[in-house]
Formats: sequence, C-alpha cells, structure tokens
Amino acid sequence: MHEFRFDPVAMPAGAEALRGEVRAFIAAEVARGAFTPSRNSWSTFDPDFSRKCGERGYIGMRWPKQYGGHERSALERYVVTEEMLAGGAPVGAHWIADRQSGQQILRYGSERAKTLILPKIAAGVCYFSIGMSEPDSGSDLAAVRTRAVRVDGGWKISGTKVWTSGAHVTNYLIALARTAPKEEDRHAGMTQFIVDLSHPGVSVRPIYNLYGGHDFNEVVFDEFFVADDMVMGEPGMGWKLVTSELAFERSGPDRFLSTYQLLLESIRAIGADPDARSANDIGRFVAHLATLRRMSTSVAGMLERGAQPAVEAALVKDIGTAFEREIPETFRQLIATEPSLGDGASYAELLGMSILRAPGFTIRGGTREILRGMIARGLGLR
Repeated sequence: MHEFRFDPVAMPAGAEALRGEVRAFIAAEVARGAFTPSRNSWSTFDPDFSRKCGERGYIGMRWPKQYGGHERSALERYVVTEEMLAGGAPVGAHWIADRQSGQQILRYGSERAKTLILPKIAAGVCYFSIGMSEPDSGSDLAAVRTRAVRVDGGWKISGTKVWTSGAHVTNYLIALARTAPKEEDRHAGMTQFIVDLSHPGVSVRPIYNLYGGHDFNEVVFDEFFVADDMVMGEPGMGWKLVTSELAFERSGPDRFLSTYQLLLESIRAIGADPDARSANDIGRFVAHLATLRRMSTSVAGMLERGAQPAVEAALVKDIGTAFEREIPETFRQLIATEPSLGDGASYAELLGMSILRAPGFTIRGGTREILRGMIARGLGLR
C-alpha cells in the first residue's frame, strides 16, 4: 500500500529575491499595457511575452547550461511558476514545453533532439503540444490506436489525436503511438515520438468550444515520418514515459491557480466587512489554497530528488482542480453580477469566462475518475 507523505520543503537561498524579481517584471509588463492580469494565464498564448521570459532565464530553469538552461532548482522554478500564475501572466506559449516536454527530452531524448530543441525552448521561441488523447478512448491512454510502423531510418505514424491544446500554434508535439500489437499487458508496446508539426503528413483541424474559442484541435497523421533520433527513449517505453510526464503535468500550481484572479477580485468585491456566509467561504478557500501549496511544493521537492510521485501528483490534481472549479460556482451566488463574455477586463467578464472554462479543469490532464482510480490503487483499495 502506498504511503502518502507531503513533507514540507525549505525554499532555497535567494528564492524570495527571485520572487520579488518576477513580481517586478510582471508589474512592469502590466504597467506598460502588455497584458491584462485577469485571464486563465497558462492557456493564454503570447509569443512576445514568452520570448521575454526566455531572455530573463525563466524557461528551462532546471536544464544544463549546455542546452540553454540555467541549472537552478525545481523549487526556484516553482517560485517563478507560482508568481507567473498568481500574476495572471500570459505564459501559454511556452507552458507545456517548459513544464514537461523539454524535461522529457532532456531525460529521454537523443543528443540531436536535445541540442536542436532545448535551447529554442529555453529562449522562449519553441512551443509544444501533448499528443496523448484519442477519439473514443477518453482518459484511457492504454487504448491508444495510433500506430507507428518501422521503416528505413525511422517510423511512419498513422492515426488521430484529439483535444490537442494549441497544436495550431505550436512547433512540435510528443505523440504516443502503438509500436507493437496489443498483448495481455495493455501498457506494453507503446512509444513516444517527437513530431515536427511543420513537416508533411500531419494535419491540424480546429475544435471550437462553446463560446467559439479555438483552444483544442484534432491532429491527424497520415504515414507521418519520424526519424529514429526523434524517438523518446527506447521503443516500447511509452507508458513509462507517459506516467513520469504526468507527474509534472498534474502537480504544479497550475492545477489550483486557474481561477486565482477571480478569487482575488471576488474578495475585493465583497470588501472589508463580509457577511458571515462570505467570510466563511473566503476563509475556507484561503485555507484550502494554503494546503494545496504545501502539497504541491512537496511534490516539487520529490521531483527535485529524482522521485516519480505519480500518485501524489494525482491527488494534488484531483483536489486542486475541484478547488479552482468551485471558486466561480461559489462567488456567482455571493456577488450580485450578471456574468458576460470577454477578455476578463471587468469582473462580470472574469466571472463569465471562469464559469465557461471551469468544467474543463477536472478533465484536462486526466479526468477525476481516472485520478481517483489511481489514488485508490495507491491506498490499496482496489
């Protein structure tokens, strides 16, 4: 049975100075009108802002200097990430590349992949998508039907991915494909590939959401060629790589800060003299936020030590996305305002867009049903 531990971690020396530096950078960008800090920032695509982050050393912070990185700790990176999200900064362009794809390439990519791609990610000019989900398979990644077949010098991929965030504006995606027939072990026979979306053989089709926004895509591979040096790890290692990647995807502050701007603005709107119900809900959210920060920083410490806390990350994601989803539901009942659509410049727009986006929080990165199954297995309950 898995023993859950979320031990406290000590922030490294200089972390508070780094926090102040990032806050000053964000404040200066807001002051000059570069962005409005009131949107779901890690899905807001702004290449110019990402390039500025690269110039300041805020991307690829943990990576070796030989690949454009800065050889700083996971906890220093956590500080930067937390400040960017809390400040509503538009980090969506480089988000996935920095959070997980680049880290996976560093650990499992060929030397050519590392030298070709990592310095561009760290500079804030190279962006990634995630090619995991498929039609009719939900969150069951073991049901992958996209296939890769060996050919001279590499592989040819055929199949379809869906809900691929940002594939219409990114440079690469890491695709999970089946490279061997299914066997009793459903997790065997899968491999991850680095896919250059500018090459022939792959098409990206938009999936528009309820309010007409274009975040998601369908990505179709038609005998798309991938060279051997763009295989992640060894053929057949795909499931191991996916599960290690999801620990990075599921445990960070992005899993509980998506509606942080709404929380702040709601507290301001209620004012210094809240009624009993408002005071109770605000206190509960603040207490939950403090607990989630403790759990999330603890997982960051585990990743720093080279551990693979997949179950702990699943728990953070499940609790965190429930938290950020509850915020708009609670405050729309406490504050008399009519939600509306827009970029979030007003409270009504911030509330409206949060309500529309919130159902996706508990789906993206793994549905709560899948996560709770993982947690139950970790506890020895199934």
